[in-house]
Amino acid sequence: MTKSKPWISLSGIGLFAVLLLAVAPLVLTDHWLNNLGKYCCWAIAAVGIGLAWGRGGMLVMGQGVFFALGAYSMAMHLTLETAGDRIPGFMVLYDPLAPLPVFWEPFRSTGFTLLAIVLLPVLLASSLGYALFKRRVKGAYFAILTQALAVALATLISSTIRETGGDTGLSDFKYFFGFVLNDPANKRMVYLIAAALLIVCLFAVWQLYRSRFGELLVATRDAEERVRFLGYDPANVKLVAFVVSALMASIGGAMFVPIVGIITPAEIGAAASILMIAGVAFGGRASLFGPALGAIAVGWGQSSLGSTWPDGWTYILGLLFIVVILFLPNGLSSLPARFTAARRSPDRQPAPAIVAAELEEARP
Repeated sequence: MTKSKPWISLSGIGLFAVLLLAVAPLVLTDHWLNNLGKYCCWAIAAVGIGLAWGRGGMLVMGQGVFFALGAYSMAMHLTLETAGDRIPGFMVLYDPLAPLPVFWEPFRSTGFTLLAIVLLPVLLASSLGYALFKRRVKGAYFAILTQALAVALATLISSTIRETGGDTGLSDFKYFFGFVLNDPANKRMVYLIAAALLIVCLFAVWQLYRSRFGELLVATRDAEERVRFLGYDPANVKLVAFVVSALMASIGGAMFVPIVGIITPAEIGAAASILMIAGVAFGGRASLFGPALGAIAVGWGQSSLGSTWPDGWTYILGLLFIVVILFLPNGLSSLPARFTAARRSPDRQPAPAIVAAELEEARP
């Protein structure tokens, strides 16, 4: 690895920041800027998936659980902020005399809400990860278990209409920590916060990739038993990556709520989790920028094609996923490496040379 390689990645993060924070607000309409903010929320979760799956080899198909923890924590606070001293409107419809549920009351506090967005996913991921990794659960079993949790949580929320709004979800937010959400200036502010958080997550993952922990994570993915023989516990290495991934999903979910204005079980279930995985696979799970770019691209496709061709968009996404798996297993981020390998040997392109180039591209 050359010495300039880290600076190339850092320059890419800088370019990302300029495009999202400076260029986009100038050239996009309020509608598309709000959509881009939604894509940034998915990209934040995707960056965490890239860390856990691309570098750690953990196919986390239940990130909707952690996305939900952040989203519903934020939604509960914004709902109470809108209601003021009254009971939220959707609760009054079901039982006008019922008091506010006990677990809602702490979310009146801004500080508690922010702590919940951070601590709830960390505590749940730590407990779940410790139980699974210490028992060496991995591969398909790990993926199925995490996805089952997303399905279970979405089902639970759907069945608790009085407490969470059920399938209708939580919506009609008027304030965001004191700022009026209908104000275009405040909408831009919320977008800028989401974009800035995406940049921070990219920078944090970049630091992790080039650290000793990043090397251990890749080693654990490729040769777990050798890492164990060297005196490291692979379970602890996986656990850290899993917790960081969960935290990023929660942050993405928290910012998703004020930008989109609604959160429902449909946004956190198995289908939503698979959509996140599809974006990461499309962009390139092992690269730094691939997961974020893939999530933004899939989000744009869902908003653009999904609105005009809702039935066909699902088939397009499935076809895209199949094509990527068959011809670009490392995602679109592997195209530069393939192009470089092709230029070095125009007459003959041996597979080992292409694979080596892709592995070099995937390194931090």
